[in-house]
This record gives sequence, C-alpha cells and structure tokens, in this order.
Amino acid sequence: MTDRTAIPPTAADAGLVDQLEAAWERSDRLFEAVGDAWLERPIPLRHPFLFYLGHLPAFGWNQVGRGVLGRGPVDAELDVLFERGIDPLDEDAAAEQSIGSWPTLERVFAYRDRVREALRAAVPDVRARAGEDALAEDLRIYAVVLEHEQMHHETLLYLIEELGAGKSSPPADRPELVTGPAPAPDRVAIPGGRAVIGADRERLSFGWDNEFPAREVDVAGFEIDRFPVTVAAYREFVEAGGYEDERWWTPEDVAWLREHGVRHPHRWRREGGAWIRRTTFGQVPLDRVGGWPVVVTCAEADAYARWAGARLPSEAELTLCAFGPGAERAFPWGAEWPELHHGNFGLKHFDPVPVDAHPAGASGRGVEDLVGNGWEWTTTEFGPYPGFEPWIRTYPGYSADFFDGAHRVLFGGAWGTDPRLLRRSFRNWFHRHYPWASTTFRLVRSG
Repeated sequence: MTDRTAIPPTAADAGLVDQLEAAWERSDRLFEAVGDAWLERPIPLRHPFLFYLGHLPAFGWNQVGRGVLGRGPVDAELDVLFERGIDPLDEDAAAEQSIGSWPTLERVFAYRDRVREALRAAVPDVRARAGEDALAEDLRIYAVVLEHEQMHHETLLYLIEELGAGKSSPPADRPELVTGPAPAPDRVAIPGGRAVIGADRERLSFGWDNEFPAREVDVAGFEIDRFPVTVAAYREFVEAGGYEDERWWTPEDVAWLREHGVRHPHRWRREGGAWIRRTTFGQVPLDRVGGWPVVVTCAEADAYARWAGARLPSEAELTLCAFGPGAERAFPWGAEWPELHHGNFGLKHFDPVPVDAHPAGASGRGVEDLVGNGWEWTTTEFGPYPGFEPWIRTYPGYSADFFDGAHRVLFGGAWGTDPRLLRRSFRNWFHRHYPWASTTFRLVRSG
C-alpha cells in the first residue's frame, strides 16, 4: 500500500484543551449574533437557538463525564433535554420532536458555565484512564467534543442567516464582503490514477468512524472545472428557464421543486426586477457577487450539470485531483498547515468570496478553491467504507444514522469550517434537498 500522509499530530492534536477553549470563544461570539432571538426557529426543521446553547455543553458532558468517566449528571434534566438535536425530513415530524416550553436563558447559560468548568477539571481523570480506554488515549474524547462544537459553528451560521438582518446582531468587527466577477471558465485534465480515500487508524490520532479504514480506488482520467460553478454561471441556467424544464431534473426532484415552490437558489430573490443574494447579515445585489460559488442543493447541482452536459465528481475523483495519486499531500497545496491565504475557512469571512481569490490554495494539478468557500457536492452516496466500525462507543450513531441512501458526501470545507476539519479524510454529508447549508459544486467531464 502507498504511504499515507496524515495531518501532523503536532498540529492537529497538541493542545486539545486549548483548542476547545478557543472553540468555546467562537461559539460565544456566534451566539452574541443571535441578539434576543433565542426562541426563534428560523429553520422549521431545527430547534430554536436556545437548544443549541444547551446542546453544545450537554454533548460535552455526556461524552466525557458520563460516557468515559461514568459520573452522574451536571443537571439531570438539562443533560437529557439537550442531549441530541433533530434531523427530520418534514415540518410535521419536526413539530412532533420539538417542545413548546424551554428553560430560562439564565438557567441555560449557568448550565453551560458549569459544564465547561467540569470539563476542564476532568482532564487529569481522563488522562489517567488512557491505558484502559481508547477514548481516553490522547484525550480522544475531547477531540470528539471539540470537533462536534466546531461543526455546529456552521449550523449556527446558517441559522443566523435565516434569522435575517432585522433580528440578528452582527459583530462590529466583521470583515467587509469580498465581491467580484467570475473568472473565465477553465478546465484541468486529471490523469487516471489511484486515489487513497479515508485514513488508517494508526496514522491519524483522531478521526470519526466514517473516515476509517483507508482504501485505494482506481480512477479513470477526467476533466474538471478549475473553479466551482459561480453565481454568474448558474444565473444563466436560472434565466434560461432551467427550473421549469423537467428534462434536467429527476422525477423525485421535480416533485420537490413543485412541493416547495423552488424556482431559484434558496438565498436568491427578485426585488424590483433585480436579483438579490442574501448574506449572513444582510444582502447584496447578485451582479456584485458573480464570482462567488453558487450555493445550492444537490438536486439543483445535478440539474445544472445535466443542462451543461457534464456531471458532478465522485468523492474519489475530488480526492485524486486535490491530493494527487496515492497520498502525496496532506492538503491540496502541500504539507503546510492551513493558513488564511490558502482559502476561505475558519471564519475569515462570514460569506463566500470569489472562487479565484486564493491561488495559493491550488492543488498540484492547478485546481483551485478545493478547500473552503463551500462544501462541494459529489455523486457519492454517504455510507460506510468496507471495514467500517462505529468505534466511538459514546456516539455510535454519528454516521450510521445517516446511511440511508438519501445523503451525499460533501468535500472540502466552507467559510465557517475550522482548519482542523480540513484533513483529507474528513467527510461531511447532507440530504440531497437540504437548502440551508454552505454547499457548492463543480463539474467534471469524462476523459
């Protein structure tokens, strides 16, 4: 087997507790943007913001305190109430799973602070169990808590965006929008080769169950767009009547369009004859952001690809063009730990930027914007690699609950993605019709 390069442990796993403290600070900053809208449910399929304020600490204690150390509750009621969110497919199911009365904001803030203190104090006791519990080795259970917190930063971002500018409270130091036109279309030829997807457990100090084990996949040569599909390019599809022409959509997707009245991307709207694109804390004329990647569902990406005479890439194809054959690179640009000149991630911005804004992040083949600026849809159904094992006993359903044939693998990362989650084996996934997440795409054509 080819030697497989992983994220250097010194960069990814040293100082886990310090990284968790930094994640808590980011969570607090995002929650400040909620303003007074704690009980709002801007996405009907999700709980109100107050739930997430309690869910993040509850998850931490349930994993560390109860799961590894076998201790009692911090707050018996709140530990259970905030244990897990909901992921229904329709609003009726969401209504059945939600509740009408929530604890006071003051009580949830106090609970958050008590849990954080308990997690700080528990570190020596977790370390002491390292010889008898794999989750205690290298404080892996703290990595579970940390990355769960970081993933939910992206959830909070799109919930805040749905809340709307009139109700959210944007941070005073948020950066200005970076706007610009779309670059000229270009394609890159990728020779066929062997892609290594996933990771070997012994080469990665921490990874989620769906990342293991590594396997090699032979990939035929293909051509891929140098950049993700832009707002300007996708606008041509919309204005050509793409949403009304059933040739480009599967019967299932046509039914989804009709049921929800979908006629353009979720973040777009018409105002006085002009297109407007909603941002996290406001809006911008579509003409100004033609160079941004378009954010759409997988169904919309598939339809555009058919219209353009192309298709979406597979997980293995994106892996091959990002990292080269075998496992030559830890990141598209090489071995250097992700820095902000490599891409739009880590909340450098609260929204996309033009797809050609980070040439330093290009892969060895010259494909750009593979990491950050939007999770890219693939044709790969989210499921287990051969040899899959739900090894995190405190969270056995993390992946397996979504091995249902309805979710697709996403690749790369978005503007809210922490650099830690940019490791080459990390996998994200969403339902094909989920319109709220930061999901983009690019096209491939067979060689």
